[in-house]
Amino acid sequence: MFRNLIPLLADRYHVVAPDYPGYGQSATPDRSTYAYTFAATVDIVDKLMVRLEAKSYAMYVMDYGAPVGYRLALKHPERVSGLIIQNGNAYDEGLKEFWDPIKTYWSDGSAKSREALSGLLTLETTKFQYTDGMEDVSRISPDNWVHDQALLDRPGNKDIQLDMLYDYRTNVPLYPDFQRFFRERKPPTLIVWGKNDFIFPEAGAHPYLKDLPDAEIHILNSGHFLLEEKLDVAAPLINDFLDRNVAKK
Repeated sequence: MFRNLIPLLADRYHVVAPDYPGYGQSATPDRSTYAYTFAATVDIVDKLMVRLEAKSYAMYVMDYGAPVGYRLALKHPERVSGLIIQNGNAYDEGLKEFWDPIKTYWSDGSAKSREALSGLLTLETTKFQYTDGMEDVSRISPDNWVHDQALLDRPGNKDIQLDMLYDYRTNVPLYPDFQRFFRERKPPTLIVWGKNDFIFPEAGAHPYLKDLPDAEIHILNSGHFLLEEKLDVAAPLINDFLDRNVAKK
């Protein structure tokens, strides 16, 4: 989703966009030797930022990237110069209907509940993530779900995804800590949210204003991967926000 945004930022900013282990072009270590958890993912990203000598950075957080970014912020709050939040949750209000079968898996950890989530990894669901709630589906390239599904269908990847879905439960108890970080550090924040997202609905966007009352919020008529449809709207908002709040630091 970020492939088209990055060039629009890279003329003025050093953009770092890693794939997590098991995702994209990153290595996929065996589950017997590597735990696919959010804590482990944060450790990898943290080591990368140290290797890059990145002592200050604005974070673009979306979906899984929200708890990864916020956990990293708890480790190094002084490094966060700004937040761009796009359909990424930090409040109980944002975990609605989509999450009900996942919460069942969280509660019992059973093989039955795990297998019940397999449908989330099918081509039908992958396409749904890109098209549901979009104002103009004709703007969404089918290459998105074809490419993503090819990666999801790699041997062993199903179990990696189900491991991560199970471990997402460990993020929820950290929500108060994330919210405390927002209140205490008050990083400049831009919220750009697809209001029709079924996975992370609009209800998860507005609670941020309780802890970040100065946040700039834009609710767009779009879905989960809004940059696929609304890049022409979102990119100027992001560039303007960074120019005003981050570039001068």
